[in-house]
Amino acid sequence: MIEINQLSKVFRTEEVETKALNNVSLTIKEGEFVTVMGPSGSGKSTLLNIIGLLDSASAGSYNLLGNEMVGLKERGRAKIRKQQIGFVFQNFNLIDELSVYDNIELPMVYNGVAASERAKRVEEMAERLGISHRLKHYPQQLSGGQQQRVAVARALINEPKIILADEPTGNLDSKNGNEVMELLTDLHANGATILMVTHSDYDASFSQKTILMKDGMILSEKQQNKNIDIVVNS
Repeated sequence: MIEINQLSKVFRTEEVETKALNNVSLTIKEGEFVTVMGPSGSGKSTLLNIIGLLDSASAGSYNLLGNEMVGLKERGRAKIRKQQIGFVFQNFNLIDELSVYDNIELPMVYNGVAASERAKRVEEMAERLGISHRLKHYPQQLSGGQQQRVAVARALINEPKIILADEPTGNLDSKNGNEVMELLTDLHANGATILMVTHSDYDASFSQKTILMKDGMILSEKQQNKNIDIVVNS
């Protein structure tokens, strides 16, 4: 599903050049649940943003679903973001002025889905995630865990090929955080491909594979189910 080879990202100012990613290579297969970990400044969020087509690489190759993404114009990146990628953010990124129903529906509006189909999908998704009774509420009327469920519903509503989660439990207490991780685990069990950035070893334990980054490079990959460390770069 995702093939990345020798990917680099350089940020430049007039005086400073910073290499956020340094020849990163990795593969994510369809149906995998992969976690990326590392200290602040390790490049994990930059990598997630490039995979999510929110940023572009300076060099290297990023192949998504058989198509090269490096060098793709913004219009093409935006189309793929809307159709193939679902985002779950630490801060939920819900629109306070819109109801839960409208927040979930919004990506389909952008994709030109018919109103009758939008209503059907929202009802089905809300039922699936246990928030049907909250559809008329507004984000500020919900708990943190409920807001993240709404954010997950919005991320899934266009049936994306991959879900990108950036610190999805970072603003939640342990109870709500655990509910979100159980939800992601259920989605994975039903076939979703998930890439998650986190600082939490506990959250990472829910995934199949953990990638450790430092200084813009991948240091190691650990398969959770086999408990084998594979050194990639040293």
